[in-house]
Amino acid sequence: MKSIAQIAAELQGYDPQALSAADVLQFLSRLVEPVQEVVELPLFEALGRVLAADVVSPFDVPPHDNSAMDGYAFAGAQLAAGTALTLKVVGTALAGKAWQGTVEAGECVKIMTGAIMPAGLDTVVPQEFASVQGDRITLPAQLLSPGDNRRLRGEDLMQGRPALSKGEPLTPARLGLAASLGLKTVATRRPLRVAYFSTGDEILSLGEAPREGAVYDSNRYTVFGMLTRLGCEVIDMGVVRDDPALLEAAFGNAAAQADAIITSGGVSVGEADYTKAMMKKLGDVAFWKIAMRPGRPMAVGRISQAKSASSPIDAGESRFQKNSNPNGAILFGLPGNPVAVMVTFLAFVRPALLQMMGNTAPAPPLLRARSLEPMRKKPGRTEYQRGWVSTAADGSLQVKTTGNQGSGVLSSMAQANGLIVLHHAQGSVAVGEDVDVMMFEGAI
Repeated sequence: MKSIAQIAAELQGYDPQALSAADVLQFLSRLVEPVQEVVELPLFEALGRVLAADVVSPFDVPPHDNSAMDGYAFAGAQLAAGTALTLKVVGTALAGKAWQGTVEAGECVKIMTGAIMPAGLDTVVPQEFASVQGDRITLPAQLLSPGDNRRLRGEDLMQGRPALSKGEPLTPARLGLAASLGLKTVATRRPLRVAYFSTGDEILSLGEAPREGAVYDSNRYTVFGMLTRLGCEVIDMGVVRDDPALLEAAFGNAAAQADAIITSGGVSVGEADYTKAMMKKLGDVAFWKIAMRPGRPMAVGRISQAKSASSPIDAGESRFQKNSNPNGAILFGLPGNPVAVMVTFLAFVRPALLQMMGNTAPAPPLLRARSLEPMRKKPGRTEYQRGWVSTAADGSLQVKTTGNQGSGVLSSMAQANGLIVLHHAQGSVAVGEDVDVMMFEGAI
């Protein structure tokens, strides 16, 4: 396990007061490690989990050469350039069992899709291309080549080779592939446990009466949604007031139960020092100013487990086991503004949590879309603007911003279907210029 100082020393030009988005991702990739516990799950319970080991094919798929079409199977060597071919039908091969007869030159077998190719036959003419007269068919000249419309044994999967790889998330297609191998269960990483709480005396929980200067806690619900979409087990610890004892208990209990802790609020310059002071007291934590908009302040590090078993905050204690990681939990201290929370989560926390899950699948690519409006930007920071991506008449992607881009304006985030990513060295964008977009689907 590397300390914050050791990781910082590995990064050229590391400056916690002026980190680029790329520096943040590099730092976090060195900080986090995958959970090690493995759970064997039935396929119906494994959707979204990450494979903990390769799935090796126990047999060839398909197990035999078979027909890719309903049609007529014959020996392709009989095809001659520029000449029609007439064959006698001597039987029918059905899917699910091998045809037991023999086929001589000038003969063929009517065959169904998926049926095993009879011995000596390697080509199938689709039934719609064959002219049938009694027990004979005629194939047009120059229609087929030897081997057409035949699926080869093992062309999908070969026995003894990985069919699915460790670190891949189990998508519906991968569940189906595992089922096609006759597997009832798969070895997966256990779900990541993430504790979350909001901080601040100005934060109201739902159900509390409004009061002057206070706001209802939207961050708990957006973070809960993003964590749930990611497949995490969420430990909701509510709102924690600006009180040292309450904050210490919350951090300690969260570290005892969770692999990661996410907080919102209390990491900006000028805010009450209780949250930042408690992070420093309980863990190895760095406080950053990131060259980005929105979401400049962020804290990252590790928080130690609680030394005391008693606490006024014990949400989820009966449901979740104690954290088996003796090094405590990874901390992500996010800013308090609602949009800044979501942007920093999508840009930085989500990739780090996927790495902790053991997920080795590449991140979804940024898409290119044509800007429908000018966008002002100075080089030297990464900006994430809320956007609506649509399809133009020519089939290309186009994007426009969704209203007020202030970091506290959640309505424009709710109207967006992606983030327009204006990179660190990029300047202003003109109408018609292509920009990168990070799509939300599946993430929030």
